[in-house]
Amino acid sequence: MADSGAAAQSMDRMYRAQRHIYDLTRKFYLLGRDRMIAGLDVPEGGSVLELGCGTARNLVVAAKRYPTARLHGIDISAEMLRTAEAAIARQGLGSRIRVAQGDATSADPAALFGVARFDRVFVSYSLSMIPPWQRVVAHAATLLAPAGALHVVDFGMGERLPGFFNAGLRGWLARFHVTPRAELEAAMQETAARQRLQLRFERLHGGYAQLGVLTRKA
Repeated sequence: MADSGAAAQSMDRMYRAQRHIYDLTRKFYLLGRDRMIAGLDVPEGGSVLELGCGTARNLVVAAKRYPTARLHGIDISAEMLRTAEAAIARQGLGSRIRVAQGDATSADPAALFGVARFDRVFVSYSLSMIPPWQRVVAHAATLLAPAGALHVVDFGMGERLPGFFNAGLRGWLARFHVTPRAELEAAMQETAARQRLQLRFERLHGGYAQLGVLTRKA
């Protein structure tokens, strides 16, 4: 709990001002988010959880794409959740999207929302900012309902990008304490093996981003 409290305070300090312009400044370089949302294929009346929901931008997009879905979001930053709640209310989606504060490595959605398992869980550009990110992947997979799927999108290693561009990108990300996870595919493979899931993994835009999907059998 102490680690979670320190992380929450750190995120609040970072986003206290940034939250007001976060979506405007991120839309040009968080590539693959909308592709991930389009691929969720939420079943009719299905339940969705985002870990690290931030401003609720993704939840709002998903709610509009899947009009019968019930959506939930967890974030460790109270500051970001203030922006999320305002965005949800502004879009008139308060009856379909619920958000709560919690640590993505251990949050209990049953306690927070009264929902223990979800048809879809997703994590968008959050793992690169969470030091114990492997724990997030492993924990998120335990929250899947039968036939459920965990979708993860984040920065890749840029293996097919021009060297100067990739080096500049890495340096810029480091200024914001963002670290692309070279071991993401391996971590998802390990979780798949341990929890008997199926993994689909791909690299997008020359390795700028990486997208993985873990699916539980029905």
